[in-house]
Amino acid sequence: MNNEMQQSIIYIGLNDKDTGVQKFDTEKYVSILNNVCKNYKVAFSTHCINGGYFHEDGRYTQETTLALTLLGLDESVVMEIATDLCAFFHQESVMVASSPCKVHFVKESLDDNF
Repeated sequence: MNNEMQQSIIYIGLNDKDTGVQKFDTEKYVSILNNVCKNYKVAFSTHCINGGYFHEDGRYTQETTLALTLLGLDESVVMEIATDLCAFFHQESVMVASSPCKVHFVKESLDDNF
């Protein structure tokens, strides 16, 4: 079995592109992100991180960022999801990082007598 696949991470800042502030609680954005992934029928994981960003006009912003990790998807699907999230979260842009990775599923259980 070939265990290599493409890993894509979409970074979505939560500050509104016009006001420069986060409009909703982070949990609401995570809920939207979960619904988007459910509608696309893709497996995913999310991480809430803090980051900094330079806008196209040179302004610097620090903000809460959601990192959405997707495995094994065609680039076209990843870009479609990124485009939707950029619009839904009212962002100037979102960043997509992709790289090949190896995936292993480890299965183990304890004996019933343990």
